[in-house]
Amino acid sequence: MIGKPQFIQRALACTMLLFTTLATPAFGQNKYPDRPVKIIVGFPPGGPTDIVARLIANRLEKALGQSFIVENKPGGGSNIGSQEAARAKPDGYTLFLGTVANATNISTYKKLNYDTQRDFIPISQLVSSPSILVANNDQPFKTLPELIAYAKANPGKLAYATSGPGGSPHLAGEMLKLRAGIDLLHVPYKGAAPAMNDVIGGQVGIGFKTASGVTTTLQAGKLRPIAVAGRERMPQLPDVPTLIELGFPDFEVSSWSGLMAPTGTPPDIINLLAKTTIEIMKSPDIRKQLEGIGAFPVGSTPEEFKKYIDDEIKKWAVVAKAANIEL
Repeated sequence: MIGKPQFIQRALACTMLLFTTLATPAFGQNKYPDRPVKIIVGFPPGGPTDIVARLIANRLEKALGQSFIVENKPGGGSNIGSQEAARAKPDGYTLFLGTVANATNISTYKKLNYDTQRDFIPISQLVSSPSILVANNDQPFKTLPELIAYAKANPGKLAYATSGPGGSPHLAGEMLKLRAGIDLLHVPYKGAAPAMNDVIGGQVGIGFKTASGVTTTLQAGKLRPIAVAGRERMPQLPDVPTLIELGFPDFEVSSWSGLMAPTGTPPDIINLLAKTTIEIMKSPDIRKQLEGIGAFPVGSTPEEFKKYIDDEIKKWAVVAKAANIEL
């Protein structure tokens, strides 16, 4: 038979245990992640964005001890995947690989069912891959000043190919038109591959191509590199100047990607993912793999990534308005 003092002690212990259990947040009860995590990608399998997603998913899986599964939701310039990720439960088990499209689409689409700044919390920028202004080998110019002179002498005759209206290659072409004061003809394609093929074949004269998709083609001599739209020259193309060097300040066009989570995701989860991702992106073998496809590791903090996204949205809004781009 339990004595009165013992009964009181046990009752108090049970009460404290119940109080502690109720007061402990869900994140504290189970170590995150305790089940598979999904990373939504708004582009098809096999492309540069998908490659980066699977690379980081594999490393997060090793670091955190749970499966990170890439789920491709292509369509609408990544808007389908973006919308699904924005509406996901903010519990850390659905993440999103945001890209430059999430900065440009805000200004180019009439209506979106999500808002990048409102509906997502930036975790960490993973990579940056600068665009390269390339030309068909038979074009009568080899440098940017020669290209500009040719375009001014032949207004509207020099065409540039893009992967479709409203994307970063289109906006890059419009930025060049505005900054250089030239008239170029926009020729949109249904994807980067057919656009590049027609520049190689000479059907179209020039185009802005993402380094991760065109570096090997340039090294094989199938296209002529004119200038890099990045902050610095690429190690793979050390003789190709940047547009900034050539007199166009802040002319930076990058195909970037980074991890995001739906707004409302607990800060502890955001911080854990950010810290882990930053460490992953410091790895020498990650850098080597990415540089092999013309991309560069970043590994920024949530605050740094947020500022970068905000700046990208402002920059492309100016270009889209000036060029009257509306989808």
